[in-house]
Amino acid sequence: MSFDRLIKKIIDMKNPTVVGLDPKLEYVPDYIKNRFFEEDGQTLKAAAKAIFKFNQKIIDEICDIVPAIKPQAAYYEMYGHYGVKTLEKTIRYAKLKGMFVITDGKRNDIGATMEAYAAAHLGSVLIGDTECEPFGADALTVNGYLGTDGIDPLLKICKEKDKGIFVLAKTSNKSSGELQDRLIDNTPVYAVMGDMCEKWGSEQIGQYGYSSVGAVVGATYPEQLSELRQRLPHTMFLVPGYGAQGGGAKGIAGAFDKDGLGAIVNSSRAVMCAYKKEENCPEKEFAKAARREAIRMREDITSYINLK
Repeated sequence: MSFDRLIKKIIDMKNPTVVGLDPKLEYVPDYIKNRFFEEDGQTLKAAAKAIFKFNQKIIDEICDIVPAIKPQAAYYEMYGHYGVKTLEKTIRYAKLKGMFVITDGKRNDIGATMEAYAAAHLGSVLIGDTECEPFGADALTVNGYLGTDGIDPLLKICKEKDKGIFVLAKTSNKSSGELQDRLIDNTPVYAVMGDMCEKWGSEQIGQYGYSSVGAVVGATYPEQLSELRQRLPHTMFLVPGYGAQGGGAKGIAGAFDKDGLGAIVNSSRAVMCAYKKEENCPEKEFAKAARREAIRMREDITSYINLK
C-alpha cells in the first residue's frame, strides 16, 4: 500500500514532514541562474535547467532526513515543455534518492479524461508493446468535487500500481470557508468530502490502518484538523499551510493519531528560501540552509506529537 511506504519512512526518520518543491526562478541563487543563462540565454530552457539543479541540490541535502517531496505542477508548467520535463526529472531524481513523491496537481475530471490524468501522473501508458511511465509519482493531489465519477479511475490505479491520492477537503486558504464551511444537512461540506474519502478508501486499507485515499486539510484551521482526525480514522492527511501561511506546530498536533501518525505536514517556501532569511548565509550554501530549516521544522512539529 502506497501510504504504508510513506508511513514507514515517517517512522524510520521520525519526521512527519514533506518539503514542497515549488520553485520560482527568483528563488534560485544567481550563480546557478547565470550558469544556464550563459549556456542558453534568458530562455525557458535555461530557467528549467536552473530549477532542476536547484531541486537536485536541495534533494541531496534533505533525502536522509525528510521522507517526501511535493512538487507543485504549476511551478513547472509555467516554464512550458522544458518545465514539464524538469518536473519529470525532479520526480525521478527524488525517487532515486529513496524519497516518496507527492505530485501536487489538484487534477479534477471524469471518465476517460480522469483516466488520462491518472495514467500520466500515477500510472503508465502503452506505446506499441512497451509500457511507459510518464511521471511516476507515488501520490497525487486531486479535487473530488465532481464526485465518485472523478475518483473511481484513480482508485483503480491506486490498487494496480500501489499509489495514493490526497483529495481536497478543508484547504488552507483564507476563502476556503466560502464553500467548504457551508452545510449540507447540518454537516459542513469539508466533512461531507472527508466522509467520502473514508468511503472511497474503504477497500484499500493498509497495515497502519490508513487507506490509499487521503485528504488535504490545512494547518490554518486547527479545530477542523482535530475534528476530521476523529471523524476520519482511516484517512491520511496532507497538511499544507505550516509556516509561511501561518499554521503552527501546536495547532497541527490535532492532525495526528495517538501514535503520532496519520498526517504529513508540508513546508515549501520556508525551506527552499531559508538561505535568504539566514543572516550572512552565502548563496552557495542554500541547500545546507534548506536542510537546517527542515530539521528545525521536524523538531518543532515532533515536540507536540507522540511519534513512536
